[in-house]
Amino acid sequence: MKDEIKIGTPYAKNETRVLLCGGGELGKEVAIELQRLGVYVVVMDSYAKAPAMQVAHNQWVGDMLDPDELRAAIKHIKPHFIIPEVEAIATEVFVEAEEAGITVIPNAKAVNLTMNREGIRTLAAETLGLNTSKYKFASDKEQFIDAVINEIGIPCIVKPIMSSSGKGQSTIKSTADIDSAWEYAQSGGRAGAGKVIVEEMIDFDYEITLLTIRHIDGTSFCEPIGHRQVDGDYIESWQPHPMPAQALVKAQAIAKSITDALGGHGLFGVELFIKEDEVWFSEVSPRPHDTGLVTLISQDLSEFALHVRAILNLPIPNIKQHGPSASHVIKIEGNSNNVVFTGLNKALTQNNTQVRLFGKPEINGKRRMGVAVARDACIDLAKEKAYSVANSVKCFLN
Repeated sequence: MKDEIKIGTPYAKNETRVLLCGGGELGKEVAIELQRLGVYVVVMDSYAKAPAMQVAHNQWVGDMLDPDELRAAIKHIKPHFIIPEVEAIATEVFVEAEEAGITVIPNAKAVNLTMNREGIRTLAAETLGLNTSKYKFASDKEQFIDAVINEIGIPCIVKPIMSSSGKGQSTIKSTADIDSAWEYAQSGGRAGAGKVIVEEMIDFDYEITLLTIRHIDGTSFCEPIGHRQVDGDYIESWQPHPMPAQALVKAQAIAKSITDALGGHGLFGVELFIKEDEVWFSEVSPRPHDTGLVTLISQDLSEFALHVRAILNLPIPNIKQHGPSASHVIKIEGNSNNVVFTGLNKALTQNNTQVRLFGKPEINGKRRMGVAVARDACIDLAKEKAYSVANSVKCFLN
């Protein structure tokens, strides 16, 4: 018989405490799911009033790349669980925390490996022998130019080894793009300038995110999610993305292989390229994925609810998918610390629609400030509806 799961009550001496490292919109949904199960949540991020802080019991503002700052937070909070929601963290501190008996999600090794593209690509391609694109790492501009011209070839994709949400990512279509791609990659890394990965441009039909959950009863998969990016940043996603049965079997096998190698419990976002029945591994993140925001309306248990159940060793007997669904981001451009939204009464007049406004305290340039999600009779109609809802939400910058 499995051990009985116990969750202590917030503010009581036996409370179950979580340190959530990363307070953005994905962390906010994780915090809400933890709150629903009566877990005490402290959110750490580099700035105050981050979205997840607004729904947490407490907050800690500090630089998560500073090992001493992270140690101080852990020492003060004394969490039972540490849940990283971003890549840019001093992961060596998690090894210490794990040795002290704190549960790191999914585990310290996985967080360290997946925080940069070099560790995870080496594991996937060289250790596990998974099908990946041809790639080369470059530590300086000279190595970068050699990788582009002589190793990988043009066209190719360039990414910082440590970034998220498409930051620093670009496509080199001709030699004229080389200098700008290098500069953009150096400015877009979450831990500053440094090493990049140059990847072969695969001739694929589409890309999917396969949300993969390692939990107390085994491994479960959500229906595949398709998405569209602009400048490397997610704009819209949909579920289920149609694909051949044989390709889906291969995709699930690859996802299980990489997540088994990483270990631990939690939800993983596994990114894969598909061409007919062939599947290539691209990336994996041991946390909810931005394209998975569609699951807020497409599934009975969203990716955030699934993540929390897996973390707390609660059962996941099934994942009910409600039919064709889509998400579309609400992205705003400007400068303000007094953002006001309107148009919600128009946006939500259609059936089977929802809006999430993230509550980000300010905007400087372009920023994802919300998301619209919708269901309909088919994927195309769901995408059109989600776009219509997102486009109806207006923003005033005072």
